[in-house]
Amino acid sequence: MATATLTISSKNYSSWSLRGWLLCRMAGIAFEEMPIPFDDPDARAELLLLSPSFLVPCLEHDGARVWDTLAIAEYLAELFPAAGLLPADRIPRALCRSVSGEMHSGFANLRSALPMNLRARYPGFKIWAGAKPDIDRVTAIWRECLARSGGPFLFGAPTMADAMYAPVCTRFTTYDVALDEVCTGYVRTVLDWPVLGEWIKAAQAEPEELEELDVEF
Repeated sequence: MATATLTISSKNYSSWSLRGWLLCRMAGIAFEEMPIPFDDPDARAELLLLSPSFLVPCLEHDGARVWDTLAIAEYLAELFPAAGLLPADRIPRALCRSVSGEMHSGFANLRSALPMNLRARYPGFKIWAGAKPDIDRVTAIWRECLARSGGPFLFGAPTMADAMYAPVCTRFTTYDVALDEVCTGYVRTVLDWPVLGEWIKAAQAEPEELEELDVEF
């Protein structure tokens, strides 16, 4: 029986909804999905990166209402420490929080140049030069974390950091971003993650009620 609700937006387009959903599944909390209608102005603002403060996803649990993805991660890590959303050791835990926070607050050029679209594939896509430093920084983070942990996830087993970077893995696949062997292996690990596969399957079955998202950045 569900003990919580998670308000989400489009499964095909919403990277933040994916992150919140992954975190809830990783924590093992029983929750009911509450999709926002595609024509809801708040949902469209979130998907087009036009809102300064996203209220989706939003987790409601036992009287608490948590709407920021990083706040959801910390809330669930506090309630369900055995789920391993944060590494057990202090130094990896600090790094996990840091790289999760960096994803949460940064990489604006990457987000705008490579919007999430799970149903699409663009072989040979020409990436805007302004997004290249963001891509380089993401892959540097991945290489550092994987070298420290030994993989296959950023900190060995799945953590909040993998939930934060999972949408980036899908973006790199959608837009055919060239990666080195280490990063290609990490993307493959994330895309083969059964819980992500469940989301992708649902995204592919999502009704075509939402117009293709086009916006000038």
